Amino acid sequence: ARRYVPESEVQSIVIDVSDREVEVCASDREEIVISYYESEKEYYDISVSEGGELSMRLSLDRDWTDYVGTKPAQEYRKIKVEIPDRLLSGLTVKTTNESIHVSPLSGVASVSLESNGGNVEFEKLFVSESLTVTAKNGNILGSVVGGWDDFSISCEIKKGESNLPENKTGGDKTLAASCNNGDIQIDFVEE
Repeated sequence: ARRYVPESEVQSIVIDVSDREVEVCASDREEIVISYYESEKEYYDISVSEGGELSMRLSLDRDWTDYVGTKPAQEYRKIKVEIPDRLLSGLTVKTTNESIHVSPLSGVASVSLESNGGNVEFEKLFVSESLTVTAKNGNILGSVVGGWDDFSISCEIKKGESNLPENKTGGDKTLAASCNNGDIQIDFVEE
């Protein structure tokens, strides 16, 4: 299924799902496009609040017997979100057991990405305020647009390696990375 939402209504986006791979990319359309698969047992609640928050949550209508040893096929476990490159106040993506991929975006003030059981990957992400990235049992790998001095950094890592300092002050923007049982590699790049 595909859902089209006029971007004029939307200030921020929240994708909160489980067992789904989420891909976010820029769009040249003037609307937000969400592509996904649904079944009778698993469907999405997609709505826009009065405050302009577009939310997409996974609803499960399943008996516990449906859970035993089954997972939907890979193509059914993918959500693609295409966002016009204009200013959104926030983008939040949360998932479990799958990865998050964000290709170059430049119009979001604050981005929060969280995966429990998968990797979080992003490329040439430009934020005007903050980037928060969290992974458990997965790696964080990405690049942000800007210089080292633009960011105040806080980094927490357990059972892994990181190329970021635990604490660095002095930037106008904040970068917070937290990883448990995985590695963090975040690079600073020019646009």
